[in-house]
Amino acid sequence: MSHPVLLVIAHGSRDPRHAATVHALTQRVRAERPGLRVETAFLEFNAPSVPRVLERLAAEGADEVIALPLLLTRAFHAKTDIPSVLREARARLPRLHIRQADVLGPSPLLNATLGRRLREAGVRPGDLPRTGLVLASAGSSDPEAIAVIAEIARELRHTGWCAVRPAFASASLPRTEDAVRALRAEGAERVAVAPYVIAPGRLPDRIAAGAEAAGADVLADVLGPAPELARLLLERYDEARALVGASLSA
Repeated sequence: MSHPVLLVIAHGSRDPRHAATVHALTQRVRAERPGLRVETAFLEFNAPSVPRVLERLAAEGADEVIALPLLLTRAFHAKTDIPSVLREARARLPRLHIRQADVLGPSPLLNATLGRRLREAGVRPGDLPRTGLVLASAGSSDPEAIAVIAEIARELRHTGWCAVRPAFASASLPRTEDAVRALRAEGAERVAVAPYVIAPGRLPDRIAAGAEAAGADVLADVLGPAPELARLLLERYDEARALVGASLSA
């Protein structure tokens, strides 16, 4: 039996760095698991669109697709946009079995990717007791998504940082610059900002601008095509595939 196609669904952006980063990540996924067909689609701004890719796969004879949201939390896109697009595709393409995988976060592999980016930015283990960390996410109006970010910040506090504060680039408060200043006021000698976002774009740029405005000592890169993130995509794919197998044998 052939493996289901992995369809990675990214949001999309007018910033060309976004799509380039998504494609670099999916290429790493292919390298991690040769033989697995991995396709990329976008909800908006970039091509190809999700419906277009699914139509092509159906025309080529694919019978199973696992659609993986390239999202860190279960917010609006994961709960509404993507299910709606997939539901419409199922109605048009009844012979194509489409299952939506879970979002990426939270996961120890995401925390490992954050650690990688912070080390690359110059943070060393001995720096942590005197360094405050800002976990800067894109932001959401969804309380579940905000609660997840807050919980990750609490977990990271137990890994050696003198303090950890969440921050948001949109929809929620505090902003990155406010979190940096709050950590300074609490006595942190140094402050590092870790963007909890996958690819560059308008909101990551806002995080970077806030870090610079408040005088953060370290600004890590976005998560990007890190090996840990590629392994996480495959982990979510395998989980969804296992559910497919369980439902067929039930």
